[in-house]
Amino acid sequence: MTANTQALSDAGVSIWLDDLSRERLGDGSLRQLIEGKNVVGVTTNPTIFASALAKGEAYDKQVEELAAAGADVETAVFEITTADVAEACDLFAPVAAATNGVDGRVSLEVDPRMARDGDKTVAEAARLAEKVGKSNLHIKIPGTYEGLDAITKTLAAGISVNVTLIFSLERYRAVINAFMTGLEQAKENGKDLSTIHSVASFFVSRVDTEIDKRLDAVGSDEAKALKGKAGLANARLAFQIFEQQFATERWATLADAGAKPQRPLWASTGVKDPNLPDTLYVTELVTQGVVNTMPEKTLDAAADHADVTGDTIRGSYDDANATLDAIDKLGISYDDVVKVLEDEGVSKFEVSWSELLETVQNALDGAKAKVGAGSEGTR
Repeated sequence: MTANTQALSDAGVSIWLDDLSRERLGDGSLRQLIEGKNVVGVTTNPTIFASALAKGEAYDKQVEELAAAGADVETAVFEITTADVAEACDLFAPVAAATNGVDGRVSLEVDPRMARDGDKTVAEAARLAEKVGKSNLHIKIPGTYEGLDAITKTLAAGISVNVTLIFSLERYRAVINAFMTGLEQAKENGKDLSTIHSVASFFVSRVDTEIDKRLDAVGSDEAKALKGKAGLANARLAFQIFEQQFATERWATLADAGAKPQRPLWASTGVKDPNLPDTLYVTELVTQGVVNTMPEKTLDAAADHADVTGDTIRGSYDDANATLDAIDKLGISYDDVVKVLEDEGVSKFEVSWSELLETVQNALDGAKAKVGAGSEGTR
């Protein structure tokens, strides 16, 4: 293990990789990250799968088999993505066993076109969970308003959930409520709460990208001095909410029944602004009991030069509130920012899903053409 990633682990941060591909599974590079850089989980999203499918030959054999079977593009995407996730679940199974299921998790997202349709999300979550069939699977459900009930119902069915695309503190409170309600219903349904896991993916760098753009538009020295600070402030205040909500009597009752807390997960941790340190959203969001899911570039930077100085969240809440207050006083609406970010987040995943469908359709067409050409040659 590298000293820096080990220091993160020792400080209580679970390192998850924000990337998965069949090539990464096949060439052993994901296993190497587990063994060498303290990676204890992996997350996926439509953008990641679209990128993986667009390059390399790792998927050719399965695509040819699906084409020969007459599979449509929706079926092909379902089969391809669940196969990768199931294999990754097997790879991380020892980590899951060693941590009682807390880590060793692999996340698979529902079709993002369902982000505003709770009933379809619930059905798709159950379908994906049944297909993968692994106890260390997380189903990713967007934390939209419409997704809240879907989160509750999916957890109530005993399915572990990664709530994604959380930007606002108000929505995060609602996500925690949906989580606890889901566990309460799961208990009523006779489920073993100790087997149901969840994380809440709170996005960080995108908050800075949007607010910094607005700070630049203000243009004052005061505005410029606040750049690169909103994302951390927002995330730190989210952790304060976590501390508050998981210290309640309501949670104590669930914990007594075997429930494990829904851990905060820092997502969107790749630094977009070249003027900021490339490990900013790693070293400045360290505390016991959180997850940081990193793209490989950020993971490599953390392993190389992250200066882990201990807890950088607890005790920071007054400063974090002061930062967001200062931004508000400049006329930048927090509510508008988080709404824009959620809408953009859903839209970006929908675009990536469309790209994934197009990539797989082209692959299916190519495989069918190849079979057809082969048939011509045998006449």
